[in-house]
Amino acid sequence: MILDWTQGGEGVAYQACGGCGATWYFRRTFCPRCGREGPEERIAGGGGTVHAVTLVARAPTEALRVHAPYAILLVDTDEGFRMMAHGDQDLHIGDRVHCRFLPVAGRIVPHYEKL
Repeated sequence: MILDWTQGGEGVAYQACGGCGATWYFRRTFCPRCGREGPEERIAGGGGTVHAVTLVARAPTEALRVHAPYAILLVDTDEGFRMMAHGDQDLHIGDRVHCRFLPVAGRIVPHYEKL
């Protein structure tokens, strides 16, 4: 298994189907498009395009309040899957971005910035 940010690493792991070529972000034991078992695990290169962005002004927890306001994005990655992540506040839909990893509320999380 590849070590990604959810396991303390600095990478975004995703899966790909060797049969139909589908890619997706949340781990599964089979392809959600064609049902083939045994998907490949890969690490994303970090590039993508902003699909949506929202500014969070009222953080849901005390640990996140120190970071407010902060931006939450949906990013269409170059590998073909969409993920949610933190990002720079000046990002807009359609911006090309690259992922790095920053500490937020005691964890290292994906954070996208404009290229």
